Amino acid sequence: MTHGIRMDTHTPHLNGDRDWRDTATRYALLPLRIFLGVTFIYAGLDKLTDSAFMKDAGSGSIGDMMRTVRDSSAIPALVDMALENPVAFGYAIAFGELAVGIGTLLGLLTRLAALGGALISLSLWLTVSWASDPYYYGNDLPYLMAWLPLVLAGAPMLSLDAALRSRRRRRAYR
Repeated sequence: MTHGIRMDTHTPHLNGDRDWRDTATRYALLPLRIFLGVTFIYAGLDKLTDSAFMKDAGSGSIGDMMRTVRDSSAIPALVDMALENPVAFGYAIAFGELAVGIGTLLGLLTRLAALGGALISLSLWLTVSWASDPYYYGNDLPYLMAWLPLVLAGAPMLSLDAALRSRRRRRAYR
């Protein structure tokens, strides 16, 4: 008994409607993949080409940024580890962002790339943007949440992962 609530809110009248919805569902993660992939490639390249960023100290340096956020971070010990060698940490983040962005954009080892992106975003949220008040002013938490669908679903369409999976299936049926 539905007490007047209509349970069939959408009944496809044409197969085309259902086909369109199925296609949209299959491609739903593609815009997210493109956005995150391009953004992380850009972030990595931006760090690598910024001469001020890759320094222990000075305006705009990774070292000064980490010292600034140390006392307001959720886990100061993470910042302390980065401060042992800020330049190496800066390069690790930049190359990590590049690897994650390229893997995500190409759809190669997508779940692993997305996990890497989620871990980078998590570490930046717990250190750099933790003190953002209200919390939604910090951008690292939304990035962390954006990575999770790709961690769970991977890249089922328009990806090297899908091409490799298809190739393995064809070989298995021979």
